[in-house]
Amino acid sequence: MARSKSNRTYVKECNVEAQVFDWGRLWWLSEPRVTAAERFSAGIVQLEPGKGHTRHNHPGCEEILFVLTGSGRQVVEVAGESREQVIGPGVLVHIPPDAYHSTVNLGTEPMRILAIYAPPGPEAELRRMKGVKIEPPVEP
Repeated sequence: MARSKSNRTYVKECNVEAQVFDWGRLWWLSEPRVTAAERFSAGIVQLEPGKGHTRHNHPGCEEILFVLTGSGRQVVEVAGESREQVIGPGVLVHIPPDAYHSTVNLGTEPMRILAIYAPPGPEAELRRMKGVKIEPPVEP
């Protein structure tokens, strides 16, 4: 039996919408709307050179970032301590639930990161943010 679009097994960036911001783009490859995932969401974040996410948090949500390409400055606030590090390909960042954090691309090329939220939810909030532009899938 073929799977519907809301219950995909194999997903590429071109199959999902892009959330476009002034700092870059997000493609949510796994979320309830795409794969029917119930316990996590996962997507590709692309930060443009010199741009990034300002300090923010995701209440009740744990996050993993895995750098695919590029380099950036990551800040994670844990137990009142600000932990800052330059990150690059192959580095995994664990962000505990509720922790404030930020990421800024330090390079001259786009920085690409695999982002995972558990539980899902922040990706839906981003879709509703002021200033976001939604581009439809290239190959639905």
